[in-house]
Amino acid sequence: MKKTMTFLTAIVVFLSALMIMPPQSVNAAEFNADIDLSCKSVWLENLDTETVVFSKEANARRFPASTTKIMTYIITAEKVSDFDNTYVTVKSEILHMLDGTGSSVAGLEANEKLSIYQLLNCLMIPSGNDAALILADYVGGGDISKFVDMMNDKAKELGCTGTHFVNPHGLNDPNHYTTVSDMAKITKYALTLPKFAEISNTVTSDCLGDDRYLVTTNYMIDEYRGGDYYYPYASGIKTGSTGNDSGYCLVSTASRDGYTYLCIAYGAPYEDKNGEYYDNGAMIDSVNLYKWAFDNLSIKTILDKNELVKEININYAWNKDKIRLTPAQGYSTIMPDDVSVESIDRIFDIPDHLDAPVKEGDKIGTVTLSYANQKLATIDLLVGESVDRSELLTALDGIKRITTSQWFIIVIVIVAILIIIYFIIIVIYKRNKKNQRPVKKYRKF
Repeated sequence: MKKTMTFLTAIVVFLSALMIMPPQSVNAAEFNADIDLSCKSVWLENLDTETVVFSKEANARRFPASTTKIMTYIITAEKVSDFDNTYVTVKSEILHMLDGTGSSVAGLEANEKLSIYQLLNCLMIPSGNDAALILADYVGGGDISKFVDMMNDKAKELGCTGTHFVNPHGLNDPNHYTTVSDMAKITKYALTLPKFAEISNTVTSDCLGDDRYLVTTNYMIDEYRGGDYYYPYASGIKTGSTGNDSGYCLVSTASRDGYTYLCIAYGAPYEDKNGEYYDNGAMIDSVNLYKWAFDNLSIKTILDKNELVKEININYAWNKDKIRLTPAQGYSTIMPDDVSVESIDRIFDIPDHLDAPVKEGDKIGTVTLSYANQKLATIDLLVGESVDRSELLTALDGIKRITTSQWFIIVIVIVAILIIIYFIIIVIYKRNKKNQRPVKKYRKF
C-alpha cells in the first residue's frame, strides 16, 4: 500500500488552495502540443492555476467505462461519514447481477461484512464492479436506481452539461456517457474528499487480508508490473475500458518540479478487426502530454498586483490631471517557456476620465488579458490613490460649462438681438418724434 509522496504533497497543497479560495471558472489557454494522439478526446489541465493547456474534442460524448467509479466514490463519501466503522453485508443477489458480463471484480464473497473503507479500496484499486453495486445498493437504501439518481444530480451540481449515468460501475449503455471536460470537474471535486487521493494512488492493498491482495489496474503507477507504461511522476486515478465501445480510458494526475496536471484521456483504440489488442493508447497519450507540459510550460506572472497598469485623466483635482490605476489582484498562469509576457494582449474597459473626489481602491474598470485570441482572465482595475475635489476648480468649471453651453449662447444671442432691436426702436422713435414737431407760423405786420 505504498503511496507516491510527491503526489500526496502536491494534492494536499492543491486541496488546501481549493478550501480557502472561492470557486473559479477554469481558464483556457490552450497551446499546440504537436503530439500524435490516439485518444478521441483529451483534457490536460494545470491544477496549480486551473488552466486548460490542451484539449481535443473536450465536449464530445464518450463512454467513460470504469472511470464512472469516480462519481460512485463521490456519492458514497458524501453519504457515509465514518468509512472505518460503517459495515455492509455483501448480498448474493447483488453479486449475481454481474453474471455473464465479464466484469472486472474485486472478488467479494456473499454474506461477508466489509467496511466502507474496504469497499472503496475494492472499487478503485482493482476496479471492482461488484464493489460498485454493493456500495450503490447500500447508499441507495436497497435501490441502486436511487443511487444513480444521486450521481446524475451531483453531476448537474458540479456544472456538468454532457453527462448522464445509468449505473455505478460503467458497463456500457447508450445512455451512459460523459465528456472529458465534465470528468475533469468530477475528478477535481473527488480530490477534495477524504481518502480519495490515497486510495486512487494505491498500487496494492491487503485491506481484505493477506491472502486477498488488491492490485491496481493502472500500470502508470505500478513500477513492478507497469513496464513501458510506468511513469514515475504519475498518480492515480482510474482506468477504464469496455472494449471497442469505450476504448481505453484513463483519468490520472502527475506532479513534477512543483507543478501538477490532471489528464483525462478517452477513446484510445482497443482491438483491431483481427482480434489483436492495441497498446493502451490512453496511458501512452497521457505520458506524452505530461512530458510535453513539464518540459515546455511554466507559471509566469502576467500582471503584478503593484503594477501601474494605466493612467487616466481626472477632473476637479488641484494640481493633478492624471490618476494611477492598479489591478485588484495579481495574475499568473501557465505559459510556454518561449512566450514572452510582453506578448500578452491587454484590452481595457475604462472611462475616458474620472471626476474627483475618488477614493483609493474604488473599482473603475477592467483589463482583459488574452493570448493568441484566447481570453485568459479579466481583472478589476482600482484607483491607486485618493484625490480630493477642488471647490474652486469645480466652480470655475461650472462657470465655463454655463458660458459655453448651447443654451447660454442662444440666450446671449437673443438678448443681444433684443438690445439691438431696442436701440433701433429708440432711434426710429426719436426720428419720428423730431419729424412730428409743429412748424411755427410767423405773423406779418
